[in-house]
Amino acid sequence: MSGAGLTCRAAIGKAGVTARKREGDQATPAGLHKVLRLLYRADRLRPPSCAVPLEPIGPADAWCDDPNDPAYNRPMTLPHPASHEPLWRQDCLYDLIGILDWNMSPPIPHRGSAIFLHVATPDLAPTAGCIALTMPDLRACLEAGLSAIRVSG
Repeated sequence: MSGAGLTCRAAIGKAGVTARKREGDQATPAGLHKVLRLLYRADRLRPPSCAVPLEPIGPADAWCDDPNDPAYNRPMTLPHPASHEPLWRQDCLYDLIGILDWNMSPPIPHRGSAIFLHVATPDLAPTAGCIALTMPDLRACLEAGLSAIRVSG
């Protein structure tokens, strides 16, 4: 992955990159993805320097991944009856979450949700469709002014 003048190793979806993203396909959508805002765990990290709006998350924060719910591909507050991705995790993968503009304006059901830029596992294991960087690389990119990521396959 390259951006903000830096080149970094990145993890992508288990199914690779696709131009035909579908909910649950384990693929990362191809294209230029703008970083709309950055969420972070204030109980674990100080607010990072970045060029996009920044918001702390809490235990009730989640992201709707239910194509049949009006909140599809939107943030939500728990409890909520629809299927969702919890943002407050025990591991560190969502300590920093870049909210990307994939399928946002407006969300199209089944086109894919919760496509984030986030912290990678130490071995850069594949994601469920997101883009993941090591914490040092993610911080360096954000501090360098990262505001978009290009994914090509």
